[in-house]
Amino acid sequence: MSCSCHAGHHNHDEGTQSCCEHNHDHDCMHDHDHNHAHECCCGCGHDHSHGEEENKIPRILASAILLAVAVILTKLVEMPLPLQLLAYLPAYLVAGYDVLHEAGESLIERKPFNESLLMAIATIGALLIGFIPGGSPEFAEAVFVMLFFQVGEAFEDAAQGKSRNAVSALVDIRPDVANLLVDGEIHEVHPARVHPGDTLIVRPGERVALDGVVVDGTSSLDTVALTGESVPRGIVAGDSVLSGCVNLSGVLHIRVTKEFDESTASRILDLVESASRGKSTSERFITRFARVYTPIVVGAAFVVAFVPPLLSGNFSANFATWLLRALTFLIVSCPCALVVSVPLSFFGGIGAASKKGVLIKGSNYLEALAQADTIVFDKTGTLTRGVFKVRVVHPENINPDELLHLAAHVERHSTHPIAAALREAYPNEKDDCVISNIQERAGEGIIAQVNNQTVAVGNNKLMDEVGAHWHECSLGGTTIHVAIDGTYAGHLVISDEVKPHAAHDLAALRKLGVRKTIMLSGDRADVAATVAKELGLDDYHANLLPDQKVVQVEELLTTTSDEKTLVFVGDGINDAPVLARADVGIAMGAMGSDAAIEAADVVLMDDSLSSIAQAIELSRRTVRIARQNIVFAIAIKLLILNLATLGLAPIWLAVFGDVGVMVLCVLNASRTLQVK
Repeated sequence: MSCSCHAGHHNHDEGTQSCCEHNHDHDCMHDHDHNHAHECCCGCGHDHSHGEEENKIPRILASAILLAVAVILTKLVEMPLPLQLLAYLPAYLVAGYDVLHEAGESLIERKPFNESLLMAIATIGALLIGFIPGGSPEFAEAVFVMLFFQVGEAFEDAAQGKSRNAVSALVDIRPDVANLLVDGEIHEVHPARVHPGDTLIVRPGERVALDGVVVDGTSSLDTVALTGESVPRGIVAGDSVLSGCVNLSGVLHIRVTKEFDESTASRILDLVESASRGKSTSERFITRFARVYTPIVVGAAFVVAFVPPLLSGNFSANFATWLLRALTFLIVSCPCALVVSVPLSFFGGIGAASKKGVLIKGSNYLEALAQADTIVFDKTGTLTRGVFKVRVVHPENINPDELLHLAAHVERHSTHPIAAALREAYPNEKDDCVISNIQERAGEGIIAQVNNQTVAVGNNKLMDEVGAHWHECSLGGTTIHVAIDGTYAGHLVISDEVKPHAAHDLAALRKLGVRKTIMLSGDRADVAATVAKELGLDDYHANLLPDQKVVQVEELLTTTSDEKTLVFVGDGINDAPVLARADVGIAMGAMGSDAAIEAADVVLMDDSLSSIAQAIELSRRTVRIARQNIVFAIAIKLLILNLATLGLAPIWLAVFGDVGVMVLCVLNASRTLQVK
């Protein structure tokens, strides 16, 4: 049974799994053409999605040589018009046989307003205009138009191929073979046959096939394909690993935690491959513009060809002149510079962002991100690391190390995150302490006997219960009080640690013109205030439940202008409703929940706040390039259309107005692929 791959989705059903089990060819996993061939919705009908692209260079060179031969021959030998036509016809057919074929198909399918038909009418008209009374031969010009058109197509194919390759190269992050360890033996299987709980062997140089946890081995991982980070990441037993990373050194034994379709590499590909579904405002404008513009221009060319000669009183004498103007009008009329370059700009921008570990789900979100005005952040896991740490130790009449020592020992066997923070701050268990009679008080703390002393570690209520005269701490965070035999010994402040460089990253957003940065938190007001002050946020709201965060975002949306967007950044499952409600939802993807990633419009693979500024910069650059192409193409075309109507535009200028402008716009659009 052959492997059945569904274009663009790589969904391996049971049938696919069975074929993989028998080691059938899986090259389809890497050989998919991700351009999803489709007819252009621009209104011109031309199919801009190139599948197996023909190398046009040999044809262009052959046609150019034949054109040169024809020009020399007709200059050296005096020929009647029919023989001159025959001399130029080989060069014309070599350059344009596919254009003529597509033009014929469009007529049969009753989709006449396409680039091929317009080019065919214009060039055939130029070939025949010399046979009309008063007309002069335009044989060389007709061949040159078709030849230059193919040059433009070659540029377009190259640019689109480069853009597609930038995105489809991501396919390589998802391996099609996994080394499954079964009863001490290694079996090469398709990753779709591996399930959570199975153990994989990943040798040096191999790519991790599925998400999991290292159970044995140490190594370093190349994560550049996922996060854009070029520095390898050290990995030891107990660490989580993501599919798509490359193992650089030691052999790793990995316990799989997610199915193949749910692993990070698969999710990245699904996100990138579906990114073309959401069209930007610019793309929708071009679609509507082209659908109206192309038929109007064709009608105008018809009017130019026939109405002035009829009104002149001498139709036969003037028809050839106005027909040439109409043909020039047709050549310049096709809006392909827009319908190719604008989507290419956005596709290139999405590809460039993916190289930096920023996955944008559609051109519409990329364009909206460029207008970011207000950015709202969740606190835990987004602005902070989501890990409690002992920040300060404030003793009364005891050594600070002794205070920390007692608190850590009393909390030694607790599973609470605060206990974990205390154990991390004082990891030494090898001492003379004898701990007994441990009593855990729900919502208060723990009381235990330590070397015949009664030590209470907990909150204000526990201190009141043991009769210790405690006092508040002015620092933000969770205060853990300690009492020895009922006497207050001091306190420790435990808080979530702000992410490194978070303040710098937020400052970078303000430099980009982001007007407001706001934090929403379910934490206490004093804790939220401390984080907001440390990071220089414009505002914060604390003690919020998930539904209250949605209310806050909705209120902020009412104060955001229609031209600007509100962005929410979060990572937890409770952030999913807010991510979906914001104009643009950004999920911290590498460690974020599946629900948050599904609800978000943009996913950051490396959990770095600096990626937000990068994404905004890339989106603004992409939109700027797309708008440059729109203004440039429309302005040049309108200018040449008017000149053609007045008879001031020779046919070569019309060629520049169509093919030349398209080449320039495509080259400009290709700049979006460049990642600084």
